[in-house]
Amino acid sequence: MEDKMMIIDPHVHMTSRTTDDYEAMAAAGVVAIIEPSFWLGQPRTQVGSFQDYFSSLVGWEPFRASQFGIKHYCTIGLNSKEANNEALAEQVIELLPLYLHKENVVAIGEIGYDDQTPAEDKFFRMQLDMAKELNMTVQVHTPHRDKKAGTIKSMEVCLEHGLDPANVIIDHNNEETVKEVLDRGFIAAFTIYPKTKMGNERMVEVVKKYGSNNIIVDSSADWGVSDPLAVPKTASLMLKRGVSMEDVRKTCYQNALDAFSKNGKMKEAHWLQPDSVNQSQLFNDNSVLRGQKPRIDEDQII
Repeated sequence: MEDKMMIIDPHVHMTSRTTDDYEAMAAAGVVAIIEPSFWLGQPRTQVGSFQDYFSSLVGWEPFRASQFGIKHYCTIGLNSKEANNEALAEQVIELLPLYLHKENVVAIGEIGYDDQTPAEDKFFRMQLDMAKELNMTVQVHTPHRDKKAGTIKSMEVCLEHGLDPANVIIDHNNEETVKEVLDRGFIAAFTIYPKTKMGNERMVEVVKKYGSNNIIVDSSADWGVSDPLAVPKTASLMLKRGVSMEDVRKTCYQNALDAFSKNGKMKEAHWLQPDSVNQSQLFNDNSVLRGQKPRIDEDQII
């Protein structure tokens, strides 16, 4: 984008992405990201797999992002797809409190429904109770099949458990669900995909129709066909189609900051007054470099 406005992508699975993606996102104005816990493409079979994964979200991945000038946050939770292995899910639930207080964890998520099974419902509710007890924001994954019914059910269960809708982000919305989500006072997030779900052309029309209040744009880029630049591209298209700069800024930056900063861990100062990039640094003796000359910003040079 020409003016390189600041962008937050509040739903992107960087574990599945490359350093090229980090570089491109930084160049496009992405200053901060949120990486939700999610399904890795095949079932995990033991609790240690979850423990290592969660540890990477609060350790290695924030370091990797920092090497390209991006601030990394995450959400921790048992995803709906793996909630159906009940014996394993019980162990994961016991593991969650070890991670929810880590410094870059801004919400419990992404949790919710996939096939809307009794097991998914059970563990969704358990995590909502945990969120209420800890006064944490919740990031909800709505099902890709029977979406409207699943989205309504997700919101009703959140209300049943006493959560404030203003502290719940309902993600993976589309034109069929957005009005209901906004009318009930929840935050409506939209994942922008190249071919499926919501495309950026459709997202422009949603913002034109519903405005920018409580609407968030994200990429949900992962190991499948997806685009880690979906948010800056959508922002650019909105401006070209006559959406105001203020509405673009809210949907692609400010609303995500407001929604996920409530526990005090995500702060605008983190990127307005950032630590300088120093790619000579190591994490557990590892570097993101493979023989390249490290980038070291001038104020790191003594």
